[in-house]
Amino acid sequence: MENGHGDAIREEEEEWKFGPSEDLLFASRISIRGVLDQVMENIVDSRRPPVPLGHGDPSVFPCFRTASDAVDAVVSAVRSADFNCYSPNVGLLSARRAVADYLSRDLPYELTTDDVYLTNGCSQSIEHVLAVLARPGTNILLPRPGYPFYEARAAFSRLEARHFDLLPNNGWEIDLDAVEALADANTVAMVLINPGNPCGNVFRKQHLAKVAETARKLGILVIADEVYDHLAFGETPFVPMGVFGSIVPVITVGSISKRWVVPGWRLGWIVTSDPNGILKKTKIVEGIKGILNITTDPTTFTQGAVPDIIKNTKEDFFRKTIDLLRETADVELKLSLLNGIEDDVDFCCKLAREESVIILPGSAVGLKNWLRITFAVGPSSLEDGLGRLKSFCERHSKAE
Repeated sequence: MENGHGDAIREEEEEWKFGPSEDLLFASRISIRGVLDQVMENIVDSRRPPVPLGHGDPSVFPCFRTASDAVDAVVSAVRSADFNCYSPNVGLLSARRAVADYLSRDLPYELTTDDVYLTNGCSQSIEHVLAVLARPGTNILLPRPGYPFYEARAAFSRLEARHFDLLPNNGWEIDLDAVEALADANTVAMVLINPGNPCGNVFRKQHLAKVAETARKLGILVIADEVYDHLAFGETPFVPMGVFGSIVPVITVGSISKRWVVPGWRLGWIVTSDPNGILKKTKIVEGIKGILNITTDPTTFTQGAVPDIIKNTKEDFFRKTIDLLRETADVELKLSLLNGIEDDVDFCCKLAREESVIILPGSAVGLKNWLRITFAVGPSSLEDGLGRLKSFCERHSKAE
């Protein structure tokens, strides 16, 4: 056989020595984006615009536009030409001071700039913290249901993930008995997401105190994912885990993405709430600084804008956002009432195929045969999507 140039080509398959990382492929498949890609592959009707009720990004809808003061701060930072340079690996001092002051409002002590490390969004904060903790043979305790990015990054870092349950009949509080049963000598940390993702719950202060005591008893640190801080609904007020930093060392991850509705600005943080200095003694702080030396920084002009973003944004903006935004709804799937539906993944794939509506199967967040519906869309899209969802359920109902 010739290739057109007179050169012979072997008919047998070539044996190349390279290929993708299996850890990477596995991590990608279990991410929210990986699962949603699987669901979206089922959309076949190009005449109907898809309705995205699976992965909330309200910023794409005009009613969720960020505060004009925040926009002005970024524009001013760019025009000043003061932020066209590389930033320090830990972030600009002025931005770190602004974040420290912002978070200290809810704490019984003052954070300093040395407690704050800026990142390229909260996702990078998670990546960094897990990478720092991932010594050979260690494990981390993750909530179920939870945010699957933690599972994906743990798998990529070869950090064993063990799951404790959140209790739906008890306000989605943590099963602390399960936490103690799961932990062993190789457990390094537990993750707490507050306000909750995907459940939208807010932990009571008394429960957080019990979490701190449990973690201290086990000798592990708490990773507090508070990216939704102050986007709380209901009667329970948001209390940061850092309040209990004197009991157990806390690493908080967060960003401006959710409260200011600007996920594309990619400005997050890692914050150590550790008045007793345990994270320094155990060299975790050294590890955080080390990983910042070998990774990308958030854009310098966004860092330069942070002080004015925090200082100038008015409370009216936050109130309006909360009035509009509903994070998620978790709905239990009653398979006995539906025809031709095997499980939550099958439900979501067939819904996409028949109605071009995208919702997330609960299996993606550790809750099989539940559905996660995001309300962080424009009102007209939400109405359209829920109408199509109703039609789908009526069509597959056994009552028909």
